[in-house]
Amino acid sequence: MSLIQVKDIRKVYRLDQERVVALSRINLTIEQGEICCILGTSGSGKSTLLNIMAGLEKPTKGAVIIEGKDIVKMSEKELAYFRQLNIGFIFQSYNLMPTMTAVENVALPLMFKGVGRKERTREAKKMLKRVKLGSRMMHKPTQMSGGQQQRVGIARAFVAKPKIVFADEPTGNLDSHTTEEVMEMIVGMARKYHETLILVTHDQDIARYADRIIHLVDGCIISDERNQSVIAAGPETVEKNVDIAAETAHTMEKNGV
Repeated sequence: MSLIQVKDIRKVYRLDQERVVALSRINLTIEQGEICCILGTSGSGKSTLLNIMAGLEKPTKGAVIIEGKDIVKMSEKELAYFRQLNIGFIFQSYNLMPTMTAVENVALPLMFKGVGRKERTREAKKMLKRVKLGSRMMHKPTQMSGGQQQRVGIARAFVAKPKIVFADEPTGNLDSHTTEEVMEMIVGMARKYHETLILVTHDQDIARYADRIIHLVDGCIISDERNQSVIAAGPETVEKNVDIAAETAHTMEKNGV
């Protein structure tokens, strides 16, 4: 059974008397460990599709089946619990808690899963060291650069070993050099832990990191192709990609990036 099945998803918004079709009969099947990119310009429906797949928004019609469960039929309470157990998020605007330190931000998903304080702090520190933010553990978001904040976001997304990680324009606020290192880190971690990664972007360069590119235009899939020029290669280079990204991140940290 596929990990995610999107069946005949349709989303219609009503603006006064006008009906706006954001998504029109979307059908997708995504496998465990696959790295998919949903590519499209602003207004194409890509973020709406991500929100529906993640259970953050209800479709007008259709089903989203994850591991045999239709999340569209779940209550808000059931969805919240389902996301805590199975899903991680990486956001364009980082979405870190401003009053919390880096280690506290990363530990949040583990707290929601009922992990004890000592264990979640230990795991959060391990993840921060993995993204080379060992010296920034007690820093708050305002004390870190954009690249450092996004690395905290990456650590938070992966700390609970979710089955699926959704990344919505994860490098939208970063410069081109930092973008490359952040993408290497995200893809490297997804491959290392064999987690499904779903990227949403308007950027063709970001799409090149995926195994598969799903191109959305006006709420419709116009192409769904395997990526023949994927940058982050297969399993044999996973550790190399992660280590290179971590080493570069360490250099970035030293330079205050």
